[in-house]
Order: sequence, then C-alpha cells, then structure tokens
Amino acid sequence: MAFCLEETFVALASLQLDLQVGFYSSFLTVEPTVQTASYAEFQLNSLRLAIFVPSADNKAEFGNRQASNSSSAMSLCLEVSDLEGAIAHLIAIGHPPPGDIMQASHGKEIYAYDPDGNRLILHQSLSRSTA
Repeated sequence: MAFCLEETFVALASLQLDLQVGFYSSFLTVEPTVQTASYAEFQLNSLRLAIFVPSADNKAEFGNRQASNSSSAMSLCLEVSDLEGAIAHLIAIGHPPPGDIMQASHGKEIYAYDPDGNRLILHQSLSRSTA
C-alpha cells in the first residue's frame, strides 16, 4: 500500500529546551512559530525545525551530549550566502566554530555545534564563494 508524504521536518530532542530555543532564535534571527513548555518549532523557508523535551519514559534514549563528545552521524546542514558572516554571527552569540573553514568539492563549509552538541554544517556553495 502506497502512502503520500505530506511534510518533512527535523526534530531535535533536548533536555535544555530554553537554552536550545535561545540558541536557535539568536542564530537564525527568528522566533519560534510554535512554543510550549516542552516544544518549540521554527519555520525556515521550506524546513521546519522542531525542538522537544523527551517524555520522562524516553529521556534515556535521547541522552544529553555536549559538543566536545558529540558523535552523531546526523548533521543539520544550512546553506548560507556568506559563510564568513555566518561565522561572525556564531562568534557574536557565543558559539564560535571549533575548526577552520574547509574547502569541499561543492564549496566552503565549517562545522559548528548547538548547546547540546548537535552538529551544524554551514555551507557556502561554489557559485556564492569568492575565494
């Protein structure tokens, strides 16, 4: 039996909802479109980013990681028009990327991390790169 995919979004579990919402509000320069005591949602162009507090029964499944020991295979990839500007913004909000800009076959990119240690890949495509 076939099904029709209605919508796709990314959801991040966090035991620090207020800290995560503050980070993403500052970094993305938008406020959540939905926010409750245990859930927040940001609308980013065609992507919805949801952050939720796992129920008490499921907290162990999600575990709280920090950037220094993050080992998740998943990354939130964000294409930006100005990578250096995005890096400056991360530094300004107190979350500097730990490494240097990398040159990839598709353009320039850098890794950054949210307060829970989820990896962000900020990418500037070749067509937007000047160097």
